[in-house]
Amino acid sequence: MKNKKVLLGLASLLLVFLLAACAGNDKSAPNENADSESDTLENMDENEGESDSMDGMDHSGMNHSGSGEIPEGILESENPTYPVGSKVVINADHMPGMNGAEATVSGAFDTKVYSVTYTPTNGGEPVENHKWVVYEELKNAGVEPYKPGDEVVLNAEHMEGMDDATSTIDTAEQTTVYMVDYTDDETGEEITNHMWVTEEELSPLE
Repeated sequence: MKNKKVLLGLASLLLVFLLAACAGNDKSAPNENADSESDTLENMDENEGESDSMDGMDHSGMNHSGSGEIPEGILESENPTYPVGSKVVINADHMPGMNGAEATVSGAFDTKVYSVTYTPTNGGEPVENHKWVVYEELKNAGVEPYKPGDEVVLNAEHMEGMDDATSTIDTAEQTTVYMVDYTDDETGEEITNHMWVTEEELSPLE
């Protein structure tokens, strides 16, 4: 009889310990879930931050390759530093994969070149200091060249929402501009007839 009482006592103690252990696990479970949810939210915030930082560099709407059709009225350069067929290095970062890329000149033209700020006609934030548009890509261009601060209407399709957009001239320069073929250093994509890079943005391929 005594043995039975001892066994029952031990069983009761064991049951108490088991219940306490389960209760402890139940209490810790929400904390673990909370930690997991917190980690997930932190990761989402980090990803959103990365996405936001990339938005400023988004060139998905840019037409990297061109048709090779030049603007009406633009004059071919008679004696360019880099004649058609020249092998050059691009020293400009208008878009990812361009800076440092080897290129072949496919056209050279003497004109007035501008960097502009405009609001896309298809919506979105203003595009600041877009490089480049040439004088012949401005609608109703007058005889006198434009200067910084002037308001113009674009007649170019380098990027989505660019054509017919009202813009402000940021910089203006008389120079030789080039149309080039190159391989995107990041994607390996072959870019043809890209418009435009200026003479100052090219160097000879050694």
